Amino acid sequence: MSHSELDILVVDDARFSAAVVNRTLASAGYTRIRHAHSAQDALGQLTEQPADLVVADWLMPGMDGLELTRRIRQSDEASNRYTYVLLLTAREGVDALQQAFDQGVDDFVSKSAMTEQLHHRVMAADRIIQRHNRVQTDYQRMLTVNRQLKRHALIDPLTGFGNRQDALRALQNTLKQAEKRGGAACLLMLRLEDFEALRAQRGDKVMQQGVLAFSRRLRQSVRPMDHLCRLQTDQFALITWQPHLNHCDPTGFRRLYEGLNHRAYQTAAGFLSLQVSMAIAASEGTSHAEQMFEQALAELDQSLSERRIVSATANV
Repeated sequence: MSHSELDILVVDDARFSAAVVNRTLASAGYTRIRHAHSAQDALGQLTEQPADLVVADWLMPGMDGLELTRRIRQSDEASNRYTYVLLLTAREGVDALQQAFDQGVDDFVSKSAMTEQLHHRVMAADRIIQRHNRVQTDYQRMLTVNRQLKRHALIDPLTGFGNRQDALRALQNTLKQAEKRGGAACLLMLRLEDFEALRAQRGDKVMQQGVLAFSRRLRQSVRPMDHLCRLQTDQFALITWQPHLNHCDPTGFRRLYEGLNHRAYQTAAGFLSLQVSMAIAASEGTSHAEQMFEQALAELDQSLSERRIVSATANV
């Protein structure tokens, strides 16, 4: 940060000392200098436009420099930023120094030596502010990366659907919605049958292309607000809110079943036929997500043998 970039707020109720501070800083090359004639005025300005450095008189009427510092620290904590505070004082001695630091003051300059010391203290503050800004930037970058990693940890890398953890979270949220606002949470479990046998026969590349083609058709066949997840290599889930429990019925998903089963999927090696089994579990909000997954999964074998969508009747 160059001298011209450092934003400085000078707080002093005495015009003469404020002018001395301004002249000293300006002669050192600092150009972004603002003024406040009271601590209250300073707090208002900082709310509208934060400063990098506050240079304030210790003794001011109404609110002194220590109280101003305390209020700045509270504001910084709430807004996740850092303001360097330098007090100007006629007080001397270790006790004054300790009192200032206890209140969160970063540094202070004796008024008797202000002309000789202020420039150098502000330069030191500038270096500390630059280091703090670099640390803060790195910290924010780390938070962003962590959020991205957490997000990717919930996503199946092949299809872009959510994974099992994401599915449980989405179903639990839908159950809460149903319980509070009415309607029903509906879970449709899907399984690509004989997947391992097909992979041994057709190879990994072809099966990946088949899964991608299946996921695209599945996405195009449901509502934009419906939540899709890939639980395992051959297992998928559709999580949806319905306005009434009766809507979570196999007849309501028959077109989806036929669309996924009656047309083969194109791959680079030709068309791939996939048999998709489906089972439904639904609740008006009183069930647990894990329980619904287990119940729907248990019905998939019947769906395969009978070539139809099966309901987990205990829930519907």
